[in-house]
Amino acid sequence: METEGFGDLLQQAQQLTADMDNGGELPRVQRNLQQLMEAGQKLWSRTAQTMPDSSDVKASILLGSKGFDIPKISQKLEGLSSAKTFEALEPVRDTDIQGFLRNERENALLAVIEQTRKNTFEDADRRHWESMENEWEREKQKILNALVGSAQDTVEFPSELEKSILSDSVSVPAGRSTMDNVEMTYSRQVYVYNEEVIQGGIRPSLGDMFSEVGRKIDNQNVSDIWEMIKYMTQVPVTIGRNPVESRSSQRLEKAFTDQAKAYLEASYVKYMTNTISGNLRQAQLGGIPGMYHLVKGFLNVRLPANTPGLEDGLCDGQPVWAMMYYCIRCGDLQAAVRVSQTAQHYSGDFHAYLQEYTKSADRRLSANSMTKIQLTYRRSVRNSTDPYKRAVFCIIGGCDSNNSHTEVAGSTEDYLWLKLCQLQFTETDDDDGTDLPTLKQLQTKLFEEYGESHFSANLQPFLYFKVLILTAQFEAAIEFLSRHDHLRCHAVHVALVLYDLKFLALPDNIQAPLLSKDSSDPEPFRRVNFARLVVMYTRKFEATDPREALQYFYFLRELKTLQGENLFISCVSELVMETREYEMLLGRLEKDGSRKPGVIDKFLGDTLKIIETVARDTEGKGRFEDAVGLYDLAKNHEKVMELLNKLLTQVLSQPSSPQSNRDLLKMLALSIAERYKSLGCEGTRSTTSTFYLLLDLVTFFDSFHTGNLDHAFDVIKQLKLLPFSVDAVEQKVNAFQHYNDEIRRSLPDILLATMNIISNKYRTAR
Repeated sequence: METEGFGDLLQQAQQLTADMDNGGELPRVQRNLQQLMEAGQKLWSRTAQTMPDSSDVKASILLGSKGFDIPKISQKLEGLSSAKTFEALEPVRDTDIQGFLRNERENALLAVIEQTRKNTFEDADRRHWESMENEWEREKQKILNALVGSAQDTVEFPSELEKSILSDSVSVPAGRSTMDNVEMTYSRQVYVYNEEVIQGGIRPSLGDMFSEVGRKIDNQNVSDIWEMIKYMTQVPVTIGRNPVESRSSQRLEKAFTDQAKAYLEASYVKYMTNTISGNLRQAQLGGIPGMYHLVKGFLNVRLPANTPGLEDGLCDGQPVWAMMYYCIRCGDLQAAVRVSQTAQHYSGDFHAYLQEYTKSADRRLSANSMTKIQLTYRRSVRNSTDPYKRAVFCIIGGCDSNNSHTEVAGSTEDYLWLKLCQLQFTETDDDDGTDLPTLKQLQTKLFEEYGESHFSANLQPFLYFKVLILTAQFEAAIEFLSRHDHLRCHAVHVALVLYDLKFLALPDNIQAPLLSKDSSDPEPFRRVNFARLVVMYTRKFEATDPREALQYFYFLRELKTLQGENLFISCVSELVMETREYEMLLGRLEKDGSRKPGVIDKFLGDTLKIIETVARDTEGKGRFEDAVGLYDLAKNHEKVMELLNKLLTQVLSQPSSPQSNRDLLKMLALSIAERYKSLGCEGTRSTTSTFYLLLDLVTFFDSFHTGNLDHAFDVIKQLKLLPFSVDAVEQKVNAFQHYNDEIRRSLPDILLATMNIISNKYRTAR
């Protein structure tokens, strides 16, 4: 039975196929299952597009159940334009006056909106790039402050905007000073000096005060530094307003040279005295005072008996020319004349030349004597085997200035003294036979030709500093010493002394590298950025010792920033912002409105000006809460309320929570409002009324968020800000344009809160 059943089915299937082949109405299907599925998907998608979206249906049901008119809302939504820009309306027929006026009005409004939108974006873009440029300028300043090398290795960046040359402070534990004992000792002397300056009395010698530091720390190198500074600053010439021009004069160059020689001669006397003290038996000094016997005792110790090559016999048991050289080396020309007179039968005409040289005010022979002594030198002395004789002739007669005389000038100090003795400071004729260098040529040779490598400056920093200082290259000496961290404090205080005496050449731009060269200056003049040096030094301790940093900034009071502002005020502003020591530095307001003085008060008569500058800079950096306190301290009540209005608007509608930004701002505003109300304020009527209105709105929102709706409703009604009747609508609309922007921006939140209160009261009453 089962076999017959399947057979019947097969026959029926074959019959169906035959019918289809015979041209029936249905087409023959020639697709596999995959193709059938794809075709079904296409048919379903076409059908789904014609059916309403389920989300739209659900939205319609939801909105309809809430009482919204769905068709009307749909029409309004379809009428909205998604254009990204405002386009002018199409013109109407010339005869349609009403339509024309309406179009013109709407086009004007659209043009204003579009222009405002454009200006807003342009202003935002400009402010963004200004902020970026200012940030980069600050970063660039930090980089330049970190580059304490010479100007040759530093790229100069032109700048047009720089608020301050101060860098960010390093965070250190509070209460711990980062100054070491030497820096603290220096800072005490700076404090004492500034106190005398502020009081207007006779200024003490800053160099002498710093010399005490060397004695207190018992460091011979530091003592030598201040001894050199003492000699080099005791010149009988007043420095004018232009240090470069004054120091380039022949008179001042000679004064510096004489002082350098005097220091080297005095140092050599000390050296000879110490040498004799250590060898008293060998020196055989005999207790007789005077340079003559001191030199004789020194030669007993240092010059071996029967030294070969020495000429022209002995003077009191010592070689004539050696005695004469060391007397001159110690600066005692009279002792040298005594030696020459004793051995006149050996020295010949040289005794007369030495007497003329000693009596000359500028330590220079006449042209006739110069010619004769140089002729004698070329004929016989140049080839002499006595190195002391050659050296004495070269010093007195200006002979052979290229000879270093290493046999007698074995140290750098000896070499430097010898070269200083052979300088010329007056214009000479080309045919007078002299080839003496000038001070500028010696400076160039030592600083540019020889340089640091020749003197092993990194290993002997004090020696190279001495070479530069004694050749009146103050700027290069300060910059070199400041490159060594452990010596920077000495370099800074040397700079303070020289700057106070108007000796330093400063760059026109306070952003210049630490050591720079001006194209208008004679070679090898350099300029040192004194402001950068002070800032770089105080950066180490300004966070922990702001009082001490302030003392150093006071030296910058006569300098100007690129914007023409007082650099001292600028630095103080940056210091206050970095340390946030507002009360200590600027003072604080008492409850009665009086200001308790701060540290800054003793430096300036008009303290309110610097406080307002700090407040303005603080506001510019976005620290508005701090700026409010500073403007309040400066008694700028208008600015205080203006900033508070902006800050209150931002948090007005927020719920209050303990220690939140809104809560802290509210307490600050209330305390200021109470003081202004009792003591009075000098703000404009518009700003003042807005300030007190915002405080009332703070009370309104506090009551609203805490659920005290009745009190909130009473407050908003008393403020008369919103219409609560149809008749008052027009009046409130007209009054709206008279409110400040802070109130207008807050109106949506005020309306929403008020409507919620009314809605709640309605539901409660129903």
